[in-house]
Amino acid sequence: MSNSELLSVEPLDLQFPFELRKQISCSLYWPNKTDNHVAFKVKTTNPKKYCVRPNTGVVLPRSTCEVLVTMQAQKEAPSDMQCKDKFLLQGVTASPGVTAKDVTPEMFSKEAGYLVEETKLRVTYVAPPQPPSPVHEGSEEGSSPRASVSDNGGQASEFSFQRSSADKVEPQENTPEARALITKLTEEKQSAIQLNNKLQRELDQLRRDSKRSQSGIPLMYVLLVGLIGLILGYIMKRT
Repeated sequence: MSNSELLSVEPLDLQFPFELRKQISCSLYWPNKTDNHVAFKVKTTNPKKYCVRPNTGVVLPRSTCEVLVTMQAQKEAPSDMQCKDKFLLQGVTASPGVTAKDVTPEMFSKEAGYLVEETKLRVTYVAPPQPPSPVHEGSEEGSSPRASVSDNGGQASEFSFQRSSADKVEPQENTPEARALITKLTEEKQSAIQLNNKLQRELDQLRRDSKRSQSGIPLMYVLLVGLIGLILGYIMKRT
């Protein structure tokens, strides 16, 4: 903060996070702690490099004015990252009711008898804010691909072994003994189906006969059903 009675500048250094080929802005706050209107004017040693808005104005009593200083994009960075540019803030007591349009260069002329207070500001370059660094998983990410290659190799070997096992089983199914066994089981199954159909037809015939004659048939019906069950059980065990 400056020692000025009219304007207390904050901060005294204009800090620009320097980046090549990029416009950078910095704000200044000038509180007026008096009960008077204060007119101000901003000068710089390098006017082509900076844009100041507003560069002149009036700060009302007990109020604060914000001024935005923008540094034009730079094509080259100084070797030592030091800046010799400076700013000069001039303040003078103004008449009540004065506005920014009423501010003239003559108001800051010491030769004309005006009491002009001045504050010098330096320009400094600071490092730009760094983005948050991602979580470092270098060791895990670095080892993960190698581990995955090893794992994939292991899995490929495992699958290859499984295919070899299947290939070995298939020829066994095509041996003469296997084909003969399959043929025999198929024939027995067909015989069982034919026998079942025959027994079913005979059972249906007995049911029809039982309706015409109600004597002696129930016992034969029970025996026949039991016989069918035994035959089917025997066949299923064989297959």
